[in-house]
Order: sequence, then C-alpha cells, then structure tokens
Amino acid sequence: MSSETAVTFLSRLMAMVDVLVFASSLNFSEIEAEKNMSSGGLMRQCLRLVCCVAVRNCLECRQRQRDRSCKSSLTSSKSQDSLHSASTTSKQDPDRLLQDVDINRLRAVVFRDVDDSKQAQFLALAVVYFISVLMVSKYRDILEPQREIGRSTSLSGRSIRHEINSPTSTEHPSTAFSDRDKQTPTPVDDSPRAGLPHTDSGIGEEGHVAGSLNGSEMGLGLGLGLVGRETDRDRDRDMGGGGGGGGTDLLCSLSDVRRSQESLLDSPHNPGSNPNSSQAPPSSISSISQTNKGINVKEILKSLVAAPLDGGDLGQESGPTPYHPDPALKTHPMLPMQFHSFDRSVVVPVKKPPPGSLSVNTVGTPTTGGAATPGSTPNIFAAATATPKSMINTTGATDSASSSSSSSSSFVNGATSKNLPAVQTVAPMPEDTMENMSITTKLERALEKVAPLLREIFVDFAPFLSRTLLGSHGQELLIEGTGLVCMKSSTSVVELVMLLCSQEWQNSIQKNAGLAFIELINEGRLLCHAMKDHIVRVANEAEFILNRQRAEDVHKHAEFESNCAQYAADRREEEKMCDHLISAAKHRDHVTANQLKQKILNILTNKHGAWGTMSQSQLHDFWRLDYWEDDLRRRRRFVRNAFGSTHADVSLKALEEYGTEEEEEGVKSKKNFRSQSVVAQNPEAELMLEGDDDAVSLLQEKEIDNLAGPVVLSTPAQLVAPVVVARGTLSITTTEIYFEVDEEDPAFTKTDAKVLAYSEGLHGKWMFSEIRAVFSRRYLLQNTGLEVFMANRTSVMFNFPDQATVKRVVYSLPRVGVGTSYGLPQARRISLATPRQLFKSSNMTQRWQRREISNFEYLMFLNTIAGRTYNDLNQYPIFPWVLTNYDSEELDLTLPGNFRDLSKPIGALNPKRAAFYAERYETWDDDSTPPHHYTTLYSTAHSTLMWMLRIEPFTTFFLNANENKFDHPERSFSGIGCSWRNCQRDTADVKELIPEFYYLPEMFVNSNEYELGVRDDGVPVCDVELPAWAKKPEDFVRINRMALESEFVSCQLHQWIDLIFGYKQRGPEAVRALNVFDFMSYEGAVNLDNLDVAQREVIEMQIQACGQVPSQLLIEPHPPRSSAMHLCFLPQSPLMFKDQMQQDVIMVLKFPSNSPVTHVAANTLPHLSIPAAVTVTCSRLFAVNRWHNTVGLRGAPGYSLEQAHHLPIEMDPLIANNSGVNKRQITDLVDQSIQINTHCFVVTADNRYILVCGFWDKSFRVYSTETGKLTQIVFGHWDVVTCLARSESYIGGDCYIVSGSRDATLLLWYWSGRHHIIGDNPNNSDYPAPRAVLTGHDHEVVCVSVCAELGLVISGAKEGPCLVHTITGDLLRALEGPELCQRPRLISVSSEGHCIIYYERGRFCNFSINGKLLAQMEVNDSTRAILLSSDGQNLVTGGDNGVVEVWQACDFKQLYIYPGCDAGIRAMDLSHDQRTLITGMASGSIVAFNIDFNRWHYEHQNRY
Repeated sequence: MSSETAVTFLSRLMAMVDVLVFASSLNFSEIEAEKNMSSGGLMRQCLRLVCCVAVRNCLECRQRQRDRSCKSSLTSSKSQDSLHSASTTSKQDPDRLLQDVDINRLRAVVFRDVDDSKQAQFLALAVVYFISVLMVSKYRDILEPQREIGRSTSLSGRSIRHEINSPTSTEHPSTAFSDRDKQTPTPVDDSPRAGLPHTDSGIGEEGHVAGSLNGSEMGLGLGLGLVGRETDRDRDRDMGGGGGGGGTDLLCSLSDVRRSQESLLDSPHNPGSNPNSSQAPPSSISSISQTNKGINVKEILKSLVAAPLDGGDLGQESGPTPYHPDPALKTHPMLPMQFHSFDRSVVVPVKKPPPGSLSVNTVGTPTTGGAATPGSTPNIFAAATATPKSMINTTGATDSASSSSSSSSSFVNGATSKNLPAVQTVAPMPEDTMENMSITTKLERALEKVAPLLREIFVDFAPFLSRTLLGSHGQELLIEGTGLVCMKSSTSVVELVMLLCSQEWQNSIQKNAGLAFIELINEGRLLCHAMKDHIVRVANEAEFILNRQRAEDVHKHAEFESNCAQYAADRREEEKMCDHLISAAKHRDHVTANQLKQKILNILTNKHGAWGTMSQSQLHDFWRLDYWEDDLRRRRRFVRNAFGSTHADVSLKALEEYGTEEEEEGVKSKKNFRSQSVVAQNPEAELMLEGDDDAVSLLQEKEIDNLAGPVVLSTPAQLVAPVVVARGTLSITTTEIYFEVDEEDPAFTKTDAKVLAYSEGLHGKWMFSEIRAVFSRRYLLQNTGLEVFMANRTSVMFNFPDQATVKRVVYSLPRVGVGTSYGLPQARRISLATPRQLFKSSNMTQRWQRREISNFEYLMFLNTIAGRTYNDLNQYPIFPWVLTNYDSEELDLTLPGNFRDLSKPIGALNPKRAAFYAERYETWDDDSTPPHHYTTLYSTAHSTLMWMLRIEPFTTFFLNANENKFDHPERSFSGIGCSWRNCQRDTADVKELIPEFYYLPEMFVNSNEYELGVRDDGVPVCDVELPAWAKKPEDFVRINRMALESEFVSCQLHQWIDLIFGYKQRGPEAVRALNVFDFMSYEGAVNLDNLDVAQREVIEMQIQACGQVPSQLLIEPHPPRSSAMHLCFLPQSPLMFKDQMQQDVIMVLKFPSNSPVTHVAANTLPHLSIPAAVTVTCSRLFAVNRWHNTVGLRGAPGYSLEQAHHLPIEMDPLIANNSGVNKRQITDLVDQSIQINTHCFVVTADNRYILVCGFWDKSFRVYSTETGKLTQIVFGHWDVVTCLARSESYIGGDCYIVSGSRDATLLLWYWSGRHHIIGDNPNNSDYPAPRAVLTGHDHEVVCVSVCAELGLVISGAKEGPCLVHTITGDLLRALEGPELCQRPRLISVSSEGHCIIYYERGRFCNFSINGKLLAQMEVNDSTRAILLSSDGQNLVTGGDNGVVEVWQACDFKQLYIYPGCDAGIRAMDLSHDQRTLITGMASGSIVAFNIDFNRWHYEHQNRY
C-alpha cells in the first residue's frame, strides 16, 4: 500500500471516529460485550488514534518548517515535493502546541463518557500526561531554537535517505480500519503498576481490548519522543512517520532518558505515518461549530465515505491560511458539525465533590477537526524528564520564530533546539516574523488552545488528580481549591507552564501517569500484533478462497464450454435424427401407399371384386409363402405375389461349376485364419439372471435420454432378413419402434431389387402394443441380436453393435419377456436370458414329458429358444429325419424298422460312412484347425434354400445366392427318397430336415412351373418325387407328422435332442458320438470384434458357409418322454382311450320349453368363473347350464360310484324352476324373414355375454347372461345381419367377431375381454369401428367361420363359392367346389389348416387353407351342425336324422356312428377336454355324448 493510501485510510478512520464516536451519544457497552472486549476498550482505542493523529500533525508542521528553511536541492526531491504539496492543504498553525481539531478530539475522549468515572479518570490522566510531555518539549524548543536549526541542515540528507529507505506503514492504516470493523480481541499483559491509584480504571484488568486504530506499531509514544529534547536525533526519521516497533521497547527504561533516546535513533523507523499524509482534506473533516445545530447527518456520512479530494486542488483553494473556527470561511462546502457534549460551560463549585461525580468546567470552544494519520512513538518520557527547571528562563526569542519543526506530522508546533537555524512556518502568521516575540508571547501563542483543556481536566478531575499526582514527598501538586481556582481564573499560561515544567511535576507525572500511558500504548501494541496476525490470516484465507473461486471459475468455464459443445452436438444429432425420421416416414408412407394400392387393385380386379367377372381370370396366379406364423410357429398361409414370375430366363448350373469355387474358398479362408488363435470350445458361460431392479436404473437413463425429445433410444443396427442384412438406424420412442435402412450403404445398393421386394421392415414401424415377445439372438455366432415377435404373427430380427446396446434396447421396449407360451414371467430379464437359462426355467420339458404338447411343438420350442429363426437362413430351425422307408407302397408305422435311430447323428447311421468319419477324425493332420468329423453342418443357408426351392420367396433367395442360376438337375432337390439316400452315402451330405417337412405340402409342388432341367436318366425335374406310400404331398406331410408323433420317435427323441441341442453337441461326448463339425460352426469360436475388416469378412463368409450350431441348451442328458401307458389313467390325458365300457350317451337334459335348441356353447375350462354349457332356443330363451368337471374321472383309479351321480351338466336353476325366465329371455324383435339357426348367436368365452343378430334395425346386440339385459348395440351393415362367428379366445378373453349380412359384406370386429364390449374404447362403445370390411360375395352371407391363429375368415353366401379373406381385409382366394357344391350352409375351420364346408343336399368338401380341394363326400342327412376336433383330424356331424357321426377329416373316412336320437340335431359343441360332445336337439333338450378321438387313432388301433 502506498503512503498516500495509508494517509487516506487514517484520515477516513479519524473522520469516522469523529462522527460515530465523538458526535454521537451511542453506548458501546453492547458492542464491547459482543466482541469480548473489556469495558471502555473502544474509548481507549479512540484515545490512541487521537494521539497518533495529533503527533502526526505536530511532526508535519515541523517538517514543513524544515522544508522552508532548507532550500537545498536535496530537500526539493520528488518525494519531499509530493509531501509538501500534500501537506499544504492544511490550515495549521505551526506555533501551536496542538491544533484545534486535536484539542477538541482530546476533550471529546475525556468528557464523552464522563459518567463512567474510572474510565474517564484513566483517560484524563493519560491526556494530562500526553499534553505535559508535549508542553515540556515545546517549551524547550522555544528556549533553544538554535540547536534544532543547526542540526536541521546537517541532517537533511540523512532524513531524505531515511525517508526513502524507511518502510512505510502500509499495513497499519488498514489494520486500524479493520480493527474498527472487526474489533478483534487481543490479550494484554498486565503491566506492573505498583502504587498507582488508578489501577481500577479498567486497563490493567482488561483481557480483551477492541481496536479501532491501535497505537502500538503506529508508535504513538515515539511521536511524543520526537518532540522531546533530543529532537535533532529524530531527523533520522523525518519522513518515517514516527515510531517503529522497536521504539516501543524503550519504555522499559524510564530513568535513563539519554540511553532511551539513543536507542530510539537506532530503532527501526515506524512506518505508520507518512509526511505527505498531512491532514485529510475538508471533505472528510467535520467542522465543529456551536452555531450550526441543524446539520444533516447524511451529508456528513456521505463526506466520510467519499474519497478525499486531491491535495493539490485543495491547496490552491485553502492554502496555508490560518485556521478560522467560523464555518463560513471554509472553502470546502462540507457542512460544519457540532460536538454538543464537549462544550462545557459549567462552573465548578469550590467544595470538593464526592468521588465518581466529578463536575466539569469546560473552557474553550469546539473547533473544526481534521483527520490525520498516526505517526507517533511511545518514548514520550525522555523529553519530559530531561528538561531542567532552569531552562524555563532561557531566552531564545530570536530563534523562536523558526522553532516549528518540519517533521512528518503536524502534531507538535515548536520545541526546537537552540542550535537549529530558524525555519519559516508553514502557515503564514498575522505577524511578519516570530523572532521578535517574547518567550511569554510564544508560550501563550503555543498554549492558548491547550491551556483551557488542561484547566478543564484539572478542575473536573481535581479530586482524582490531586490524589494521584503527588510530589516526591507525597504532597499534593494540584491543591484543590487554591491552585486550581487561581489557574482557572487566570488567562495567562505562565502559571500552567511553571506547573507542568517543574521538576516535581515531571517526576510525579512520570511516576504516576507514565505507567497509565505505557499501559495504553502496550494495549495498542498487543492489539496491533494480534490484528496483524488476524489480517494476515484473513488475507491468506481470502487469497485461498479467491484462488479456489478462480479455479472453480476456470473449471466452470471449461465445463460450460464443454456443455455448450455437447449441447450443440446433441442438437446436431437431434436435427440429424429428425431429418432421418422425416425421410424414414416418407419412405414408410411410400411403402404403405404401395401396399394399399396393391390391396385395392386386388379387391377391385379379383374376379370376385367389383370390376371382376366370373370369366375373368389371370393367365397365372402367383403365390408366395406368407410370413404369418400360427401358434406352433408354422408358416402355412400363401398370399398373392405381385412380384411372382416363372423365372424363365434363369439358366442351370453346369456340373463343372461345382466344387472348385467351394474348395478354393475353403482353402483361402483357412489360410487366412491360420494366423489367428483358436478360441477354446468352452460350454457357454452361465450368466446370472438379473433381477428386475435393473429396470430402475435403466428407466432413469431412459428418463434422462427422454429429455432430448421423443426418441428414447437411437442406435445403428442391422435388419436381419433371409439373405439380406441391411444396415440402418433403429429408433425407439415411448410407443413405437422405427427402422430406417441406410439406402446409401454400399452393401445395400448392391442388393438385388427382387430380393428387397420380399424383405419386409426396411422402412419399418412397429407399435409397442403389437409386441408379444422379445428374444435374445445370435448373429454370426455373436450374442448381439434381438428378435421381436409381433401380434400380427410375424417377427423381425435386428443385430446391434454390442451386447450393451442389446440390453439398452430391451429395456426401452415393453416388458413382454419371451411371451406367454413357455411358462416364463413377462420380464425384461427373461428377454436377456441365455438359451440355457430359458430352457431350465421353462415348463415345456415337463409338459412334453407328460404328453401335454406334441413332439413337433416341443422341437419348435427348442429351436426357438436355441436361437433358430426364420429370419436368418443360416440359423433355420432344425428337425430330424424320422423315417427310413421311402420305397414301399405301404408304410406300416408299427414297424420299428421304418424309423431312424435317433441316438446317432445323420452321418453315423451308415456304418461304413461312420467308420470313414471316425478315421478322418483320428488321422487329422491339419494343424491350423481342430479335427472334426464333418466339413459341413446339418443345417446351412444353402440346404434350407435347396429344400424350399419351389416356393417364393425362397426361389428368389436361392437364385440370388446361386449366381442367378438353378442347380444342376443332378444336384437339386428332386425327390425325398433320393435326398435320404444321399444323406446316407455322400460323405459331404449330412443334412437334417426343416419343420416344413411336417406341415407344408406346397413345398413339394412346382406350382410356379420353374424350368429345373432334366436329369441324366431323362426325367425332368419338376415336383418333388414322393415316396410310394404317399399319393400326394398332403399325404406325405400327414404321414411324416404322424411318424414324428409316433411312440417310436417319442421314446428316442431326447437322444436326438442331446446331439443337436444337448450335451453331445460339443466336447468329449460329441467326439464319442461322431458329432464334431468344423470349429467355425460353434459359438465362441471367434470374436469378430478383435479382427480387422479383411479378416472379419473372410470369417463371416466362412461362418455362413459352414453353418451355425444351435446354442447348447443343456450339459446333461435330456430326460426321456413318459410312455403313453404310464399316462393312460391320468384324468386329463388327451391321448389314450380309457374306459372302453363307457356308454356313448352320458345324459339327456330336457328343458321346460319345447323350442328347439339352436345353439350350444360349451365353455367348460375350469378356470372360468362359471364353467357352463350355454344353450339358446329358437324362441331366444337362453340357459346357463353349469358344468361339472367330473367326466374325466370316470375310469381313473380310485373312481367310485358315489361320484357317478355327478352328471356333467346341471340345468340353469332359473329355467328349471321357471322362476327367472325374464332374466333369460331376449325379447327384442328380430326381423321376420330371419330363420333362427346356430349362426345367429355367439357366446363369449367366459359365458358372460351373448351376441345375437337378425334384428330389423340392421344391428347385432350384446346381452348379459347374468341379467338378460342389453349392454351394447352395434351398427355397421346396410342390411339385416344374418350370421355371427367368434374366433378362438386368447388370454384375457379377447377375440374376433365376424358379422355377415344381407348386404353381401362381412365386418370384422374386435371383442375386448377386458371391457366386455365390441371395440377397444369403452368411451366409444356406441359407435365402434370394424377392424375390416370383407367384400366379394354377390348374395346374402349365410355362414362364416374365423380362425385367429391362421388369420383367416372363410365365409359363404346363399350362392357362389366360399371366399377366404385375411383378417386385414385382403381377399385371398375363392374355394371353388365341384359343380353341385355352390350353396354353402356350414363352415368349420381348424387351426391345422382344414376347412370343412357343408353345402346343400348333404355335400361335404375339405379344402386346405391355400385353396386345394383335398376330399369330398355326400351324405343322406340334412346336416345342421358340423364340428372339427381341436387337432383338426376328426369331423363330427349331426342333422335332421338325429345321428351323430365321426369322420376322419383328411379323407372323410367314417370312424364312428352314435346311436340315433329321437329328434333332429340343431347345434353341437365339444367340452374343452374333447371328451364330451353336447348336442342341441330340435325337441328342446340337450344330449351329452362320451367321445374319445383317441379311440380311432391309428396307434391305438394298431398297438393297444
């Protein structure tokens, strides 16, 4: 801090004290208590400050005098000039002992808190001591001016040098300031003050002193010492400002003045007061005037806070003019201020007042005070004690004019040594010179302002002072009543000087008051040290905090910048994503528009469409396999193929083209791979099934991601479709999945457009509400795929960059697990589970063992969880060859020799070939790859395409993978027997089958008439050659499936599972079983992420060429299936016929009404709230007849006659008692022209609602079976509704309802099992919208059947063919019957794909769902009801003859005829267990028949 700044601080501090302490009557006791200060500490601090400023003012006056006297070049140095210019602003009288402002402040210190007697006495004593010392010094300067002048010149150089070298007190003004603010307590050592009567003043006892400006390091006493006798020595510190820390140490010796003054010279100069700090400009000084009472305190405070004006400017205004107390003469506009409390005009009575109640007599008027900076030294006793009494009479009048010292503060005026030359005073005096003044005049001039203050103190504190200031013999120096009265009445100062300069007084004051002053100084010094430490500590803390904040600012700035960059990047990403989504939406809309256009064209141009004619038919209808899967994951539905062709331009491969390429490719890839390490074929590592708490953390991530916009997750992905893997972007919102292919990807641009036409989902959008299951999948042996199964019975497969992305995607999708089919919870952790975990957790193995599910369904389950999928031809589902006889005319499924040994792999069935493979393994010599038995796998993309060659889209896929050529006729799939023989003989052929061999006869027919060439024996390759025992493809598929479900296969199937999915798949057991394939086929063989691009491409090609082994599901033997004989007596077993002695008819139930029972619905599942057989009569009276599940117990072990009276059906009590018929009667009027039949009613799966049609208002209606009340009316047709049908119901009771009408259309509706209404929205139940409108009929629709599993609606009109529609509204085909089959009346569809239609006059036809007429027959009955068993193998019919007949559905072979009834049959239904047939009779009764379809099963007939 510069010296100017220090002075400014001190000035302001003093000004604050003037206003806040002296000019106010505030009580500081609370502040002192709060800051742990001793009582009176603030006032003592104020005294130190006032003394500092006073000494500084004295020294400044002296310095200016010296400046005037020394006109040498040294004294006009830059620093002296600056000091001089700063000091010329004051209005000071250098001849005065103290300036008016300092006197007024001293008076204020003493008399402010005069009520506090001890404190006031201490302060008064200190002030008396202070003035006494100054007075003696001034007296000496007046008597001996020459010494000072003599020394002045000789020491001027040193003084300047010292001024330059001496440290300026930068810290002290700030210390003082912060002391005032902080009032930091500091301990003070008790100075020994033996015998002092004023020890009760509170100083000695103080432990804590508050600090305004402390006078220790500021050296108050040192400033007093400067004006002592040895003033010549003090020139060393001219500019030093008076008083270093060392100067205070001189207080230890009070007797040896000389020594103390010499040591004072050598002590460090006090940097506290600076010569240029003179007196603060008037802006910070309050003028004290009795006359101005109405002052504005705000103005005063403002002036205190304001920065002081520049000294130079003030100097020009005010100049060194004498001080005038009149405020009108002030040049600065600062308002004068009055110290009210210090204007004493009370006359002291003569008698001695009691202690503590001192009366005060104040002489003198308040004058304007000027703030100054401290500059004093503690050694104040030297001058006093060294002044002999005889010097009083010494004359030095001639020199006295220049006796003012030009010290660095304007505290002291005079006291010059006699040997100093005369120096001009700073302020011009009224007289021209002072040399010709007498000593008395000089003394009076010097003391005229101070004397009244001293007299006031002497008078007001007379009792205390007279007690305290005792002479050397104990006499009172201040004799109360005599000397004081004289002193008070006299205006001369001579008596006062005589008193104060007397040796007795000096000794007494040194002895009695000196210690008080020392104590005051020490207290200030301690305060200063403590405050200095505190300031340093605070400064360090502040610096630390600032540094930390600076670092934080830097960090925050960097963070802000990174956040901005991140935000900008995110925005760019989001914009990119938005653009991407917009373009994706455009593509998707384009695709959808094309599909709609095609659909409309089909509807209109079909020969049953609006623009079609019966004669119009395309030259060739092309069909393709639809991607629709049924419950067993069979794809059986064919749809029109807009891209179909005969591929007439395609050539055949020549034999020479085979072998070379494959060998070269194999060698190349193996060489390429030789350098890479082979990963050990370890069993799949077990992953822990994570708990659902994973959902929490990922949902939080999701919420965070969700802030960016509607897209929850967006990631690069590949859409995996057969023969196409398209790169693109998968985006997931809160309700949908989007995939948008990257059409600029080089691999995509190279893809054949014909292939892309069959690839769905390239611009895909899927709703969350459509998702039914999510499976983890492998792609190229890496666990980075997902397959999502939809409600529309299709699936879509994606491959992702890594497993972490897979997990994020799963947690962004709905919580559906792997669906509801496998007995697993619908949780995301199930979707992420490994195949082995799924296998262990599922209940399917137990169900298969108990024969609740078929072999086909179980194998399909194993394939599905092991990662086999229709979307990746390399991982197509695998099924076994089960038959070995493909040559005989008849196939006997009871002969074990016709079945394959399923305990051996296909390559080990022929002993000779098995020996060849074993020898190859034993003699393996290629070090680059591990030994294996077979070079190709049992399932590859090529083998799959070869099997499916004849049906689209596989034909196109095959050509795309085969250089757009069909295989050479000798190498193609031309016959089933031939392929079997190749699998036994060819060392390179170990193919197993695919599931289509067990359900898809169309794959064996060249329906599109491809030119597949001619074999060497001259036979053209066209349809697949079937075994001799199969007359048509349907026979082969049916018999092959029968063989798969046979007991021989059931007993061995677990061994084949061990080979393909189980513990014999890899490891020593695989070697033992001759079941080791190329190591590149196994999971874990290679980590593609560790390879470079070139290597990765080679390995991927090799994996696709070798095929992929399924995931290993178990590492211990698979349990075998329980035998049929073990299960035959279990009550719920569906397979075995039990009690052959059971009667055909169980019971007959006659209703009171004779109205024919036209509808029967047996919803008998035990989990229903009311298992019942609901019947409806022709008069629309319905009955809810409770069902008792006791029938199955008959014939079981433990069966007793007591249970026999439990008949399966109990009549509805409301009907039986005839009590609540109104709750069972549908009274709404139906159209008169409607003939009530079984098609007019539908009962929901939970038996709670009946849907009825035929009303005149063209509606159909929903009634509650509990109350009989109408709950919903559904409009939509343009004419009377003639028939209704319901699909099978799923979990929750949802199903499809189809209504047919006289308007020749059908409407497909959705029944909500949750809300029990037609339609999804309960708020809009009055106007539900149909899902689809089905057109194509020309006449009134009379019968309809809907199968949700196949997604088909088959309907018949009064005349014309039956039409097959999809549930999306597409007209697939017409089922054209023989000539006389033109009037369909009844339709029944099974999920196995049989469609049985009954026409007028007893004609039956059996169609496949793809339109092929499989069988027909004619009966002599007018059939009123037909029914297919749940497996679709058996047909039950009944009619007017009252006879129930059972037929084999495939060929209408009659299996059984029940005894005839006495009335015609109007309706039929089967119980859920397929054991009881309930018929509604024309006589108004129902009959329950025992039925067991196993009785007519080939195995039962042949083996049991």
